Amino acid sequence: MSLLKKYGWYFLLFGVISDLLTPYVLGLFYPKMNQLTMVISVFGDVASPVRQAFLIWSVISGVFFVLALPVIYQSFSKISQPLALILTSAVGFYGVGDCIFTGLFSIDTEKSTWTFSTWVHNIGSGLGYAGFLLFPLFLILLYRKQGNRKLIHFYSLLLVLSLFSAGIYGLARIPTINELPLLNNIGLCQRISFIFNYIPLAILSIQQIRDTKEKGEK
Repeated sequence: MSLLKKYGWYFLLFGVISDLLTPYVLGLFYPKMNQLTMVISVFGDVASPVRQAFLIWSVISGVFFVLALPVIYQSFSKISQPLALILTSAVGFYGVGDCIFTGLFSIDTEKSTWTFSTWVHNIGSGLGYAGFLLFPLFLILLYRKQGNRKLIHFYSLLLVLSLFSAGIYGLARIPTINELPLLNNIGLCQRISFIFNYIPLAILSIQQIRDTKEKGEK
């Protein structure tokens, strides 16, 4: 457990970097993949030439997020245990639901009906994305209890950007509406949305790593 507390923030940062790079690295080996019009989960489709690599990579990314859970809870439980638990759960939902479940339960876009694997994949991804999206909100509530106005304003801005980009991605999934310019590129909308979701996690990790180093030097 002490090892997880010592390197937990590094695990979170590695999880963010790993998950962020997944579609762009694997896209080099998937000639038919159109990053602008195809969603990331297509990498795990049964017809994908990089399916196995994607599934394994997704699980590894998810494990990084899960390994970060103890240090997230420990760092914020001093402010509020209930909120720290919710914040930790948000990351856990994403790591398990949207990463590990994606790796264990792939989809088949050629089938008109949902299989058990498709149900698990989509439900897990939905819960995971919800935690992913609301992560900065829980941070704001924690920093409000702490009275840190600077970080409240900073993460509030990130939350607005995250919700706005998620709204655009949501519109891109609606038939007819997604025929409009920009919205007809659902892959692009998804990737932009995910980038704004990754930013709060990455910045928090870097802040905590820096603060831990500064405390160690004193």
